[in-house]
Amino acid sequence: MKSVTIGLIREGRIPPDKRVPFTPLQAEEIVQRFPHVILFCQTSPVRCFKDSEYAELGIPIVPDVTQCDILMGIKEVQIPDLIPNKTYFFFSHTLKKQPHNKKLLQEILKKKIRLIDYETLKDTQGNRLVAFGRFAGIVGAYNGLYTYGKRFNLFSLRRAHECFDINDLKLEIRRISLPPIKIALTGSGRVAKGAMETLDTAGIRKVTPAEYLTRTFEEPVYVQLGSADYHVRNEGGHFNRDEFHREPKRYTSTFPEFAKVTDLLLAGAFWNPQAPVLFTEAHMKQPDFRIKVIADITCDINGSVPSTKKATSIDDPLYDYDPQTGNLHPPLSDPSFVTVMAIDNLPCELPRSASEEFGHDLIDRILRPLLVEDPEGIISRATIAENGNLTPHFEYLRDYVTD
Repeated sequence: MKSVTIGLIREGRIPPDKRVPFTPLQAEEIVQRFPHVILFCQTSPVRCFKDSEYAELGIPIVPDVTQCDILMGIKEVQIPDLIPNKTYFFFSHTLKKQPHNKKLLQEILKKKIRLIDYETLKDTQGNRLVAFGRFAGIVGAYNGLYTYGKRFNLFSLRRAHECFDINDLKLEIRRISLPPIKIALTGSGRVAKGAMETLDTAGIRKVTPAEYLTRTFEEPVYVQLGSADYHVRNEGGHFNRDEFHREPKRYTSTFPEFAKVTDLLLAGAFWNPQAPVLFTEAHMKQPDFRIKVIADITCDINGSVPSTKKATSIDDPLYDYDPQTGNLHPPLSDPSFVTVMAIDNLPCELPRSASEEFGHDLIDRILRPLLVEDPEGIISRATIAENGNLTPHFEYLRDYVTD
């Protein structure tokens, strides 16, 4: 079998991402499982795993990776760093025609790069095969609890990025003691499951939507809400999941009823821009809107959560939103404001653990189709650009890349 060279590239985006596609142990596993693969690691001062950790396991550390066939990173590669005629794996953030990455995809086409975005790696049913969603949920829920404790001066937690790994974070979260508050979590995918992992670790009891709306409790509780729990069909009749995904405009959100009894919102549901928003700015002005802390894990700017006016950062995670004016203020500046956490790169707070799970899925689900055989067409379906052209699956991006 023809030899293949893979390069783990240095992250060039500012601020840099500390995550990696493969941990040092996984890099060693790859060359053992696939004898025809040679793996190189580009030197980097910012990764969560040091160059020396790779070198100790026999992975060559090199200043550049121009000799490699396949280049794998995490975030967008900077345009000057793109090497022509290579295969690249990274999160390109071009699938929704994001304006800021238009030039990136144009340059990829110009340089005849084969681009495979991790988001496009799916099985035949359309389910994503690799993702960081679980860790976004784990850290997002942790940050929500951190923010609530800080807002009401109840307890002090270390920041998630100050924890060594997920086990350290779970030990930290077990320290908290909450009053009998109600926490609403939206979503039912990877993000929501990760958030529930954190809430369960904190010892917070899960209740049903009906109990949540109608009962009072002497302990903190949370409810996990799927789309069917807070949407009604405009024309009456039962909620239909397929119809909701296909024609979301036929539904209205009933979440404002939950907002009347909720203290902390963890927004973890995928939102289609055609779907109803969770609640409006007008709802937030009402005296019975009870939510004072929002952790917007999905971080859709001006999306389903109207107070998410901007993304925050790991270094500066919070801001306050004034429901009466719509203005933003420094965090914790007025009791009438809503405190918002909207970090847009949550898994970066636990880079070692997040990278380990991500790399495990890449090895188990992607490397064989990529390096040996691909009977299900996983790689071909995921390829956005090749030989200077968009592939048929991504022809919808044509107007995006055309000046």
